[in-house]
Amino acid sequence: MLLASRLLRLQLFRFVIILVSVFSHVENGNAGLTSTFVRTQWPAADIPLDNKVFAIPKGYNAPQQVHITQGDYDGKAVIISWVTPDEPGSSTVKYGASEKSYDFSAEGTVTNYTFYKYKSGYIHHCLVDGLEYDSKYYYKVGEGDSSRDFWFQTPPKIDPDASYTFGIIGDLGQTYNSLSTLEHYMKSGGQSVLFAGDLSYADRYQYDDVGTRWDSWGRLVEQSAAYQPWIWSAGNHEIEYMPEMDEVLPFKSFLHRFVTPYTASKSTNPLWYAIRRASAHIIVLSSYSPFVKYTPQWMWLREELTRVNREKTPWLIVVMHVPIYNSNAAHYMEGESMRAVFESWFVRSKVDFIFAGHVHAYERSYRISNLRFNVSTGDRYPVPDKSAPVYLTVGDGGNQEGLAGRFFDPQPDYSAFREASYGHSTLEIRNRTHAFYHWNRNDDGKPVTTDSVIFHNQYWANNLRRRRHLKAREHASH
Repeated sequence: MLLASRLLRLQLFRFVIILVSVFSHVENGNAGLTSTFVRTQWPAADIPLDNKVFAIPKGYNAPQQVHITQGDYDGKAVIISWVTPDEPGSSTVKYGASEKSYDFSAEGTVTNYTFYKYKSGYIHHCLVDGLEYDSKYYYKVGEGDSSRDFWFQTPPKIDPDASYTFGIIGDLGQTYNSLSTLEHYMKSGGQSVLFAGDLSYADRYQYDDVGTRWDSWGRLVEQSAAYQPWIWSAGNHEIEYMPEMDEVLPFKSFLHRFVTPYTASKSTNPLWYAIRRASAHIIVLSSYSPFVKYTPQWMWLREELTRVNREKTPWLIVVMHVPIYNSNAAHYMEGESMRAVFESWFVRSKVDFIFAGHVHAYERSYRISNLRFNVSTGDRYPVPDKSAPVYLTVGDGGNQEGLAGRFFDPQPDYSAFREASYGHSTLEIRNRTHAFYHWNRNDDGKPVTTDSVIFHNQYWANNLRRRRHLKAREHASH
């Protein structure tokens, strides 16, 4: 028995060593993988409006499309949003720390808008602030028998070792594939969603159907978004520039329906902003707003990066819609202009991850940069760079446009893994030094973890290397 026990321990030790070697190679290696998985797709068509997933809540003027997002810079507030279809009703949120016991209340605002001949319901937004960290709150919206009850959990306090799990979803839409992604995410243990743009795909419709499909999408995602914050970013399908219908105001539907805490990070526009949550500093950028030198977004990001404190929030994450690095024929090089403007800042700031959507496939890069490139001289190809972010394309939520399966062959050296399937990602931050990342393929109804990596934090990994180097020098001097 003693010999068998020793042999088992030796085998386990060898297995751990192999795993560490594999994970190290996955993060820093130079041999990419293009998955050969071929998915049997459900039709890339929107779910019919009479499907139960779009069911309208019972009761006169019952609140619907309930969703929450972070309401401040540090995670002690939420903004609760909902729609009443028949009349404005109350904009009050009642909430408390016990179920069905609402000791507090907050008053919100109400608005509506028209799009062509569609007239929206009454859209409510209510800031609930002064919350305690790491606490469960119950809340109620609506009046009388038509009121509805929900709950949410606040994050742990800002701390470098606070553990937290983010879900990452992009380009969701409202197909059966979208529903599969949403249902799988809800079983993943994710505590908040980083959404990489392109929400409802309502702009693929015309006339009154545009607004109708915004309403159906709001009812679809309520099953998750009413219970945990979804951190919004806007994509091209939120622009809705439709001059044939006399609708030329960009982001009109999106900005009425989805609010962000942009003023908390001193932004002047709700399309770009920053929050801190647990041990992460999250920056949301707008791919479809001006970002070149001296524009408001450029000036804001320059200032926001100076406010990042890696001693408190070691994980620095950027969310945008258009990927900066992409080896798919779909939307190839569309992120090049933003790369030319911001890549040097991302590398200098040692950003950990940049999440994007837009391309309807999944791809993960190695840590690479192309800082020496210019139009006339210098290297024209990305090179390994330990200070650079990992770029992750997650535009695989399930929308009606279908998958983007035309990857360039051969696979570029900077591309670590890529696959044209529907799915979602999770980023499980464990402490200041390590995070577990998973991309989960839907696989026709079965959640399958397909790409998994252990990542080392950019800031603390460099600090630890520097400290070990200094200790070695001190030891050598003695």
